[in-house]
Amino acid sequence: MAPTKTTGNDVYSVILPTFNERQNLPIITWLLNRTFSEQNIDWELVIVDDGSPDGTQDVAAQLVKLYAPHVQLQTRTGKLGLGTAYVHGLQFAKGNYIIIMDADFSHHPKFIPQMIAKQKAGNYDIVTGTRYAGDGGVYGWDLKRKLTSKGANIFADTVLRPGVSDLTGSFRLYKRDVLEKLFQSTEIRGFTMQMALAVTAKSQGFSIAEVPISFVDRVYGDSKLGGEEIVEYAKGVLQLWWST
Repeated sequence: MAPTKTTGNDVYSVILPTFNERQNLPIITWLLNRTFSEQNIDWELVIVDDGSPDGTQDVAAQLVKLYAPHVQLQTRTGKLGLGTAYVHGLQFAKGNYIIIMDADFSHHPKFIPQMIAKQKAGNYDIVTGTRYAGDGGVYGWDLKRKLTSKGANIFADTVLRPGVSDLTGSFRLYKRDVLEKLFQSTEIRGFTMQMALAVTAKSQGFSIAEVPISFVDRVYGDSKLGGEEIVEYAKGVLQLWWST
């Protein structure tokens, strides 16, 4: 792929929440470094770790030294949640563009140049990766989990009409000022925060584009999705429907 054209002042900050990602973190950081370096893009990685007991912070500290000055570690005491991790990380991010993604290889950095190119082409406020449009897809999930995810998106789309095909996706590129405004506009910080940000963005008139991605189930570690999160998701959809 030809290098992505960015302006000289553009900096892309990746906010990466972690909890027990000791095995995944070195590889995802290496992939990010390779992706941005090949595209000649100015970048940084903000690791936000919620007190992982598996040594994630020790590994992250080594990566800070190895990839200086591109990596920083911001720690929190205890598992405080994904949504608040993004808010926390944004305080330390230097970039004028913010990328949020997972640390477990569900989101491959190879799609980032496509997302950047899409954003530049239309000056979009947000570009979101989608599993459910174009040649996007999900790999490594059993049929039950695929149906649950697809059903969740259909449910949310029917109730909220957000205008995006993958409302629960968490691989996104934001203009920094847009993300700051969205954080100020929604109080939802839990599992449904991604959905809330997209719905709020639409209601405020921000432009959203999509890039098909391949979503792959985590390689190492355990999934953090459980029954409580599914219940929270359903409640979140109804809450957003009531408030927007």
